Amino acid sequence: MSKYTHIRLDLLRDSFPDRPEMGPALSRQVMDEVARGERPATCRLTRPGRVVAFGRRDTVSPHYPAAIEAASGLGFPGMERIAGGRAALCSEGVISFTIATPEEQVARGTSSRFDSVAEMIAAALADLGVDARVGEVPGEYCPGSHTVNAGGRIKLAGIAQRLIKGCAHVGVVLVVKDSELVREVLVPVYEALGLEWDPASSGAVEDEVPGIELEDVEASILRRLALEYEVEPGPLAPTTLAAAEAVVEAPRWRHLKTGGLLVMERAQPLQ
Repeated sequence: MSKYTHIRLDLLRDSFPDRPEMGPALSRQVMDEVARGERPATCRLTRPGRVVAFGRRDTVSPHYPAAIEAASGLGFPGMERIAGGRAALCSEGVISFTIATPEEQVARGTSSRFDSVAEMIAAALADLGVDARVGEVPGEYCPGSHTVNAGGRIKLAGIAQRLIKGCAHVGVVLVVKDSELVREVLVPVYEALGLEWDPASSGAVEDEVPGIELEDVEASILRRLALEYEVEPGPLAPTTLAAAEAVVEAPRWRHLKTGGLLVMERAQPLQ
């Protein structure tokens, strides 16, 4: 992430585990503010709570209602996220890391942003003793070339990116604890979607470092961020929170093609 060395990075830690729909709503609002120059590059390091976050390809599948039912039957509401391929799970053992950066030519840096964020997360895990690598694991859920894995065997984190004019948003879902819960929920969800995956390919950081806690992983990520940015922790502004609340109340997800980029204007959890 050396491209951003010494650039200020606002850090937001507010989490809404009982309202998982606030995660993508806040991410979208932060993106808009960064794009308009109203805030600097901004990171959110949070604990999202229980939800199955579905990608766009999931939500247009005829099997989507069955997948929602499978997830909700296990206590996990379904929600469309702002970026990503296929269904991923968040729970009490998961950390969400997002970073929104101002970009003049946003489409040109897509690969480098994926690389830098994946390498940073892998380095933070390696600092804790994980044999962390970047690359797709055979049979993984929500597959991607920038998966952060342990030893090339199990998926620990997935990474997705959303672009709008003036801002790029990279998001990471990192499983720290309770890998059995990931498998328990995603097996019926993926069966409902008609997608194949190997449950043995999913894991958690604690499978590699027994006794690890979320606080340990969060601290390691923040140490790595501090090597590249001037990190400025701060509260969530009331205006940002209010705007995100308005997004949650919007009637539907709406997408527009603007300048060749897919721009999300509104979002809400999908029931």
